[in-house]
Amino acid sequence: MKKLMLFLFIASFSVVFSQTQNPTVVKMDSIRFDGDDFLGYDSFGFYYTIKNNVFSKVNKSETLEYKNISLGKITKVDLQNPLNIVLFYENFNTVVTLDNQLNETQKVNFSENPIPIVATGIGIASQNQLWVYNSMNQQLGLYDYLSATYKTISVPFTETIKYYYSDFNLFYWIDNKNNWHTCDLFGKIKSKGTIPDFDSIIIINEKQFMYSKNAILILQDIEKDKKTEIEISEKTFKKFYYKDQILSIFTSTGITNYKITIP
Repeated sequence: MKKLMLFLFIASFSVVFSQTQNPTVVKMDSIRFDGDDFLGYDSFGFYYTIKNNVFSKVNKSETLEYKNISLGKITKVDLQNPLNIVLFYENFNTVVTLDNQLNETQKVNFSENPIPIVATGIGIASQNQLWVYNSMNQQLGLYDYLSATYKTISVPFTETIKYYYSDFNLFYWIDNKNNWHTCDLFGKIKSKGTIPDFDSIIIINEKQFMYSKNAILILQDIEKDKKTEIEISEKTFKKFYYKDQILSIFTSTGITNYKITIP
C-alpha cells in the first residue's frame, strides 16, 4: 500500500511538473546591425532589413539590395517564399515581387485593376495568388498574379484591422477590439477568441502567438490556455521576430538571437 501511495505521489508530481515547465531559452549569437527595420531570416541563412527605404538581403559574404524610389515607403514585406519575395507599397496601391537575387519579377498596380481595389493588406497565398484586403468593400480577396485576375472570397469585415499576418493557406487578423480571426482560401472565417492588449505581436500558428507589452514577452497557447513569459536579457527593444524556434530581438545596437524549445 505504501509503495502504491508513493507511486501515485510521484506520478502526480510529474504531471504537475510537466504542466508547469517553461520554454527553454538559450542565447545563440548577436549581430551588429544598423538599420531602420529588421524583417527576419530565411532558411538559407540570409537576414532581411530595411534602411532608408532600401530593402536588403544579407549574409556573412554578400549584401543584395532593392530600392524603388518612385513607389514611396515599403509598407509590408512577405518572406514566406525566399524565391518569391513580396513587397507592398500601400501609398501607391502596388505590389512588387522579387526573386532570390532581388530582381524584380512582377509589379502589380491595383489601381489599374478592372475591379476597384484599394489594398491595405497583402500576403502571398498558394497557387500563384496574393491575399488582398480591399478596403473599398472591406472584404478579403485573392489576386492571381499570373493571370492578373481577382476574386472576392469573404464577407465584409465588421471591424477595422489592427494587425494581420498570412501564410499560404490562411489569412489571420486581429481587429481593433482585439478579436482574432482567420480566413481560408475558400472564404471561411473562424473566430479564435480575444487577444490581450499588446504593443507588438507575432502569430505563430492557429493555436499560438507571442506578444510584447511594456517590453515583456509572452508566449500564449490558446489550446492549452497557457501564458508563459519569455525571459531575455534585453530590457528594451524595438521589435522581436520569431520563426522555427528562433527568437530574434532587434535593439538600437543590433540583433540577438535565442533558441527557444517549447515543452
